[in-house]
Amino acid sequence: MEQRGKYMSSKPNRLTPDGYLPRLTDARLDMLMGAFGCVEITGPKWCGKTWSALSRAASVTELDKGEQRQMAEVDPSLALLGDAPHLVDEWQEVPAVWDAARRFVDDSAAKTGRLLLTGSTQLEPARRGEVHHSGAGRIARLRMRTMTLAELGESTAEVSLRGLFEGSFSPATSPTSVADVARWCCRGGWPAALGAPDVVAFEMASQYIQAVLDDNVMQEGLSADTALAVLRSLALNSSRAATKRTLIRDMGARGVSVDTLTSYVGLFERLYLVEELAGWEPPLRAKARVRVSPKRYFTDSSLAAALLGATPERLVRDTQTLGDLFESLVLRDLRVFLSTYPGLGNSVHYYRDDKGLEVDVVLEHGGRWAAVEVKLSDTKADAAARNLLRLRSKLCANAAAQVEPPAFLAVVVGRGSVAYQREDGVFVIPMATLGS
Repeated sequence: MEQRGKYMSSKPNRLTPDGYLPRLTDARLDMLMGAFGCVEITGPKWCGKTWSALSRAASVTELDKGEQRQMAEVDPSLALLGDAPHLVDEWQEVPAVWDAARRFVDDSAAKTGRLLLTGSTQLEPARRGEVHHSGAGRIARLRMRTMTLAELGESTAEVSLRGLFEGSFSPATSPTSVADVARWCCRGGWPAALGAPDVVAFEMASQYIQAVLDDNVMQEGLSADTALAVLRSLALNSSRAATKRTLIRDMGARGVSVDTLTSYVGLFERLYLVEELAGWEPPLRAKARVRVSPKRYFTDSSLAAALLGATPERLVRDTQTLGDLFESLVLRDLRVFLSTYPGLGNSVHYYRDDKGLEVDVVLEHGGRWAAVEVKLSDTKADAAARNLLRLRSKLCANAAAQVEPPAFLAVVVGRGSVAYQREDGVFVIPMATLGS
């Protein structure tokens, strides 16, 4: 449920919702609007896409409303009528709107910031043929996710990820406990839960999953029971490179084929509910190394927590599960931070080779790379640092491999108090101090 409410009119040409809190992606959105005629904002439902778009829009068409959708189905260009910047919310409900937007931009004499599109679902394969133009050069894309700890006010954001890439760091303090981490993972980053009591916030993820089962799964003609079993299996295997046969086994269901599983996972990926994390291949990677399978993570840690029936109290006693959920939370924040940076080469991966060396996260930005280990507690920092140093040594010791040294190595921890740099050069950073 995208947040909606009374719109403020204190600013000209704005439909900014009352109570809107700026997002990290807002600056990136402004830059894209200044360079392109149209910007598409994608991401899971309820993550705040519509509110961000309304904060920049002067008019709006909402295609998730029957009357307006029917109008657009008759003539897609009607969905684009309104003062600029004009927002078309949930454009994928009428795929022909995409080509109409591209033509609109072409006819606007290179004017920028004319249209905004939001979409909570990628087009299913059967409908992709209804879009005939990629939008290249006319429509820019911006990915949104749920709110980071920095946006929620749970992190001081004193340690900048971009600063680490640029060689800038200052120690910071923000004490946090394992109980704090468990609460973060169960609350998630849903804008609608801001300021709500924990008992209310914990319900957001459960209601989200139920909405997916009742609406999206049923619309696809799929089984809600099978969908729920697939989601629970994905939650059990979060942060692991599980094969599809492993997922089927953990569903506890007989007669489910790989093709059937693939169709359900594909739906969840199109809904931005689940994201893949691909393995990293450094430059001039040796062919002898294994090609690793992708990992899958939920777009918000609270979704996996709800599917596992986890509560903060239970997670404090089950640190293995909590560690997996915390890794998902950290990955979400890192992805959001990178999405605010300019340029193409901003990406997130994990590393694993045929010798058993594995590192949780490899970041790429500005032609450089960095490696991050995620640990629930700073008591695990020594082992994590050794792993990171082993990776650096393996990749950079051979000059012929031409792998540049990492911009930084860091252990991101949940429980901790001080962000500092160790004598071996590895940073230890409590998540409650990390920002973009």
